[in-house]
Amino acid sequence: MVPVNEAIQFIHLDPLSVGFLFLVGLIGGLVSGFIGSGGAFVLTPGMMSLGVPGTIAVASNMCHKFPKALVGACKRFKYGQVDIKLGLVLAASAGVGVQAGIRIQHFILDRWGPAGSDLYVSLSFVSILLVVGGYVSRDAWKTWKSGGKEQVSALALKLQKIHLPPMIHFKTANVRISLWFTVPVGFATGVLAATIAVGGFVGVPGMIYAMGVSSLVSTATELVIAFVMGLAGTMNWAAHGMVDIRLTLIILAGSILGVQLGAIGTTYVKEHTIKTVMATIMLIVAFSRALAVPIYLHRLGLVSLDSGILGVLDRASFVTMCLALGTGAVIIVGSMILGWKSAHTTLEPGYAEA
Repeated sequence: MVPVNEAIQFIHLDPLSVGFLFLVGLIGGLVSGFIGSGGAFVLTPGMMSLGVPGTIAVASNMCHKFPKALVGACKRFKYGQVDIKLGLVLAASAGVGVQAGIRIQHFILDRWGPAGSDLYVSLSFVSILLVVGGYVSRDAWKTWKSGGKEQVSALALKLQKIHLPPMIHFKTANVRISLWFTVPVGFATGVLAATIAVGGFVGVPGMIYAMGVSSLVSTATELVIAFVMGLAGTMNWAAHGMVDIRLTLIILAGSILGVQLGAIGTTYVKEHTIKTVMATIMLIVAFSRALAVPIYLHRLGLVSLDSGILGVLDRASFVTMCLALGTGAVIIVGSMILGWKSAHTTLEPGYAEA
């Protein structure tokens, strides 16, 4: 294991970086409350854009996750969107995944150092976000074209028909499925949460497409899983001195406000809007992290690049990250405003078209 005095590389914080981190936390919380993914695919790259080492960004992000997730879960529970039983079942296998993921990160850090960890985090972001974001985007488009009615995937229908004891019924999600089909979803969520501080963009699609849970219930229930994983992961990372409590408190201050606004927003939009927001932010963030990959390859000595090119890539990655933040905020707030106006114009309860 890398000695603590070598592993910890806390960045200098000035008023501009503090303001940026607060804004990142606010919009990350907004995204988290809206799509239930923890917002970490915005928060972790956002911190790395300021020069925070990948491991420190992952650990500090996980530390802020569990109090924020608790606030969001309580808020959406009031709206009847959270399946606590489903969340706890998935959290059990996710906890195992978290421990496995932390070991993976430590192995990479020991073997290749901070630059290798940064490269691993960025490559993981790019590959997973492109695959999942592309699939969710395609599904959101199909749902919109079909009139906005969400359909249960063929895979989920097949798995629900397989009787493999123990079978579990999740009341709020209105799903009955074998426990063994929930394990891979939870485990994968935990592994990614611990290695790159993002598990929700696998956990939420996993619930939707593998288990047949609606987008609304999936995104709300993910907050329960995020709380359990965040608490367990934080204790582990903190024991190794990887948590920068300054970063944690700054982004938490913004995200506590954002997560409540995002949760309120889900009551005004249709479910395909949630998928659209998720996919849009995923794809932009993937592009942002892809721009940073050559920088880490250079630090590892695998490629040689001119300092001018490295500077351009670094700035482009940062600007693209800001674009992702702005785009997510505009779509969510815009959908909330349109939905609120429609709901109050028609004076009918339920969801309004966003």
